[in-house]
Amino acid sequence: MKALTKTDFHFPGQQKVYHGKVRDVYTIERAGKIYFGLETVPRTYNKILVMVTTDRISAFDVILPKGIPYKGHILNTIAARFLDATADICPNWKVVRPDHMVTIGICCESFPIEMIVRGYLCGSAWRSYKNGAREICGVKLPDGMRENQKFPQPIITPTTKAEQGLHDEDISKEEILARGLVSPDDYAILEKYSMALFQRGSEIAAQKGLILADTKYEFGKAGGIIYLIDEIHTPDSSRYFYADGYEEKFAKGEPQRQLSKEFVREWLMENGFQGKEGQKIPEMTDEVVNNITNRYIELYEHLLGEKFQKCEDDDLLARIEKNANDFLDL
Repeated sequence: MKALTKTDFHFPGQQKVYHGKVRDVYTIERAGKIYFGLETVPRTYNKILVMVTTDRISAFDVILPKGIPYKGHILNTIAARFLDATADICPNWKVVRPDHMVTIGICCESFPIEMIVRGYLCGSAWRSYKNGAREICGVKLPDGMRENQKFPQPIITPTTKAEQGLHDEDISKEEILARGLVSPDDYAILEKYSMALFQRGSEIAAQKGLILADTKYEFGKAGGIIYLIDEIHTPDSSRYFYADGYEEKFAKGEPQRQLSKEFVREWLMENGFQGKEGQKIPEMTDEVVNNITNRYIELYEHLLGEKFQKCEDDDLLARIEKNANDFLDL
């Protein structure tokens, strides 16, 4: 199966397109009414988004040279399932998933921050802590913590949303409010939603024998309402540990068995790449690409509890365009 790494659609009413690291987002302007989430009363809208989750893969804010077959299918499906499973907690942008790799929903003005919720000391937080940091995004951390140790309570460590090619930067709640990036009232809602979403995600993961170690959420606003946007609880936005063996590995100081994109970052670091200027991306052999695909399939099957069905289409672009237009033409 060939990976889909580029799209160039021209949908009816299309105003613009944004090509992100993984997703291509088409803004469509049209008038109409649609049912949002669990609401029973249709609401008028003017702009919608057609979000195509491609098979591109990024790490250290760099798009890697080869795509990963089925990755877009997997990410889009997991995100859609979790958006549906959390729609009672907060409104979200999803209206319909007309294709394995497409979600169509409400166009929101996004907040310029990402809400990172951490239940365990791992990843970049651990790397900072190991290097002596005892405060992350204004959250003070005690001495003596170990890698992959559970926090007494989940913490929120926000980041800025950098332009493509630049790195997101840690930022504290106090700085967010001082700079006027988010109003105090809106930030209180973002905190409330983020903690509730993380709790729900943790509960669902536990039912599948997994631990949701950390994740990120993005929010936007439309018509004065705050919506959860983009993806949620996918392996690109989240880190999962296997619950079985966690305590034993933690006691021995061994790496946790995990399902996330972290293994891609680790492979890059082992081969001398961390996204720094002048560093060369290591060769992505067929074996490397197949291994990454298999890891994504493993997470899909473990997290959703069902066998992943590969869709062997000869022309992904034609299929996506038809399925999206079938909805847009309604």
